[in-house]
Amino acid sequence: MTTSVSAPALLHAGDPAYAAAVAPFVTTLTPRPAAVVAARSPGDVVDAVRWAGAEGRPVTVQATGHQLLSDLGGSVLVSTRELDDVRIDPATRTAVVGGGAQWHQVIAAAAPHGLAPVCGSSSKVGVVGFCLGGGHGPLSRAFGTGADQVRRVRVVTADGTERDVDADREPDLFAALLGGKTGFGVVTEIEIALHPVTRLYGGGIFFPGEASPQLLHAWREWAGTLPVETSSSIALLRLPPDPALPPPLQGAFVTHLRFAHLGAASDGAALLAPMRAVAEPIADMVDEMPFAAIDAIHADPTEPMPIWDDSATLSALPAEAVDALLAVAGPGVETPLVMAELRQMGGAIARRPDREHDAVAGRDAAFHLYALAPMFPPMAAVAPAAARSVVDALRPWTVGGLPNFQGPAAGGRLGVLWDQETLAWLTGVREQYDPTGMFRTVGLR
Repeated sequence: MTTSVSAPALLHAGDPAYAAAVAPFVTTLTPRPAAVVAARSPGDVVDAVRWAGAEGRPVTVQATGHQLLSDLGGSVLVSTRELDDVRIDPATRTAVVGGGAQWHQVIAAAAPHGLAPVCGSSSKVGVVGFCLGGGHGPLSRAFGTGADQVRRVRVVTADGTERDVDADREPDLFAALLGGKTGFGVVTEIEIALHPVTRLYGGGIFFPGEASPQLLHAWREWAGTLPVETSSSIALLRLPPDPALPPPLQGAFVTHLRFAHLGAASDGAALLAPMRAVAEPIADMVDEMPFAAIDAIHADPTEPMPIWDDSATLSALPAEAVDALLAVAGPGVETPLVMAELRQMGGAIARRPDREHDAVAGRDAAFHLYALAPMFPPMAAVAPAAARSVVDALRPWTVGGLPNFQGPAAGGRLGVLWDQETLAWLTGVREQYDPTGMFRTVGLR
């Protein structure tokens, strides 16, 4: 097709920079876009979208590649990872963050001002993808989801227009972006609220995996007693024989209790005492910590790897649900799973913003369930079924899911995460701003 729009600088397979530009954090799938635009400015994004529109090319977006649901084949990939500027305004307690910035950059920039963002369990995740998918982390029960912190979004829509949207300017597009995840445009900048947090009483406690029945049943009852200033999760971990781990954890099956408390350390210790008393820990790493050390709570992997994950939100966690989880992931079970996790929700997560529409899924859920298996041979052949078995086991209590936790297992089923009314509204907004379907609605962050 002949067009008067100039082609942007494109990278193709075989170009030295192509592989680095498409490399995802989750390496289960190999991205194979037809071409890549490594955007170094918002203007590069505008040029890429206008050219793709004139050429009739589909467009996909990637910053860190923590959530890759397809191989991106045939698309023009706009890589935003170099749009990583972070500016802090301590007077308004806000941060203006580039479309490719990661949470550790925001944390480092905000800390000198005594401020902190509502980030996830890993600071290596991209800010924009986290917020567009809702965003849940150790501060969410106190302050709300990542989407709730967003004050303004700068987005390039399918017509090649860069728009500043907020609660007053194009409010439907603004609301749809916050939780609707994909299909609305390329976000080049986002403005978020920060909070006066400098420290936590938090960390993780590793218990023997054999004590998981007592620990999970105790956690089920204890979690409901916690104030909103406190968040917790618990995970069954089958750790690799990694020499980087402390010797007692190398190759071990353990139960990992994660804990974060915003109040005084003495109050946090009192809240945690009932769980500390359930079993003798292998390692207790909960203590006063600077907020900048927040990654230590979950200790998520920091290097790219291939995984298969599956997840669901739960309406409740009765004893029968815990027993069902133990039956597929507890002691004595042969499984390729490296993690089966329960996260407590509630608190400010359930608080809906004062706007006509809200695209954040899972607000009414009590817990979140997540299962992860590595895709290294020979276990790769059975990893998908193992992850699915965890979700299937708790199916009677499942009420939906969270966009940011949808891995390759999700396929094209992201639409089931929203009720029919919300999904119809999201579809209408997408069609208004992208009538030809230029932006593939595959969840990426």
